[in-house]
Amino acid sequence: MARLKDIAAQVGVSISTVSRVLKHDSTRSVSEETRKRIWETAERLGYKVTRAEKRRDASPAVRIGCVVAAPQNKYNNPYFSVILEGIEQALNASGLRLEFIHSIDSPTDIPSLQTLVKEHQIDGMIVVERIDAGAYRWIKQHVRAVVGVDLSDPDIPVVTYDREAAAREAVHYLIGQGHRRIGYLGGSELNDPFRQEKRFLGYQRAMSEAGLPLQDHWILDVKWDVALSYELTKQAFEHGGDVPTAIFAASDMMAIAAMRAAAERGLRIPEDMAFVGVDNIEISEFTSPPLTTIHVPKLEMGRYAVKLLLDYLDRQYTLPVRMTIPYQMVYRHSSNGQPSA
Repeated sequence: MARLKDIAAQVGVSISTVSRVLKHDSTRSVSEETRKRIWETAERLGYKVTRAEKRRDASPAVRIGCVVAAPQNKYNNPYFSVILEGIEQALNASGLRLEFIHSIDSPTDIPSLQTLVKEHQIDGMIVVERIDAGAYRWIKQHVRAVVGVDLSDPDIPVVTYDREAAAREAVHYLIGQGHRRIGYLGGSELNDPFRQEKRFLGYQRAMSEAGLPLQDHWILDVKWDVALSYELTKQAFEHGGDVPTAIFAASDMMAIAAMRAAAERGLRIPEDMAFVGVDNIEISEFTSPPLTTIHVPKLEMGRYAVKLLLDYLDRQYTLPVRMTIPYQMVYRHSSNGQPSA
C-alpha cells in the first residue's frame, strides 16, 4: 500500500507538503503544477484517498514576498544573493515560491511595492536588512506575518548574526598578530551615522580594549561602494602620515577593492599590509592572496527566515523570536593565515 513518503519521493517534495495537498490545507501555498503532480502520483501509486479528499479545494494559497535593502544589494550582491538562495531553497522544499523580490532605491519605489503586495495578495514578507522606514511601517500594517534578516526590530521575528562581536573578533585577531595601526572600511546602515554601524562599533571596541588609537584619516566611509572603496583607499595613501599595517573591511567586496589599491602602491600583502573582510563570499577564496574573512552563514539565515515565517503564518508562535546564527573566522593568506595565540 502506497504511503505519503512514497508520493513525496516520487514528486520530490516533503511529506508534509504531500499531506497538506491531500488534505486541502491552504495555509501554505503550493504551485498548481506541484498539486497536480501529487494527485497524479497518488492515483498512480494506488494511494487510497477519501471521497472528501478527492474534491479539489479552490481556496487561495499563502503568498510570500521579499524586500531587500537596496544599497548593499547593488554593491555587495554576492552577500545578498546567497541569502536569497537560502530563502528560495527553503520555500521550494515546502512546495512554495517567492512571488517577488523587490528593492527600494528611493521613496518613489514605495508605491510599486504597495502595488506588488496588493496584486499578489501577500500574506508573509521577508525583509532583508533595513529599508525605508515608511515602507517598513506600511509592510507591518498590511502583511499578516513579517520576518527580518539582520533587522533590529524587537516586534518581529528576526534571523541575524552578531555583527559587532564578529568585527571585534576580527580586529582582536589582527592585534594578536602584532598590528597596532589598523584602518577601517565600511558604510552606514541606511541613514544612520557612519560610526554607529555595528561592525564599526566592534572595530572601535577592540581598538579601545587594546589601548590603541584610531587613525581618523584611515577610517573610511566607502558607502558600500566597491569603486569608492578603491578610490578612497588610494587617496588615503596619498594623504601621508603613518600608513596602517592592517585594514579591517566591513565586507569582502570593500576589502578586495582596497587590496588592489595597496598592490598598486607597491605594498606586499600581508607582509606590508594585512587585510580581513566580512562575509566569506565565494570570490574571497580566489583573490591574490586569498582573503582572511568572517564566514557569515548566509544560506542558513535565508533558510531559517523561511522556517520562522511559515511557523508564524501557521500561528505556532506569538512572541517574536530572535535567532542568532554563529559566525566563524576563516584564516587565509591576506593576513598571515594563522589564528592569533
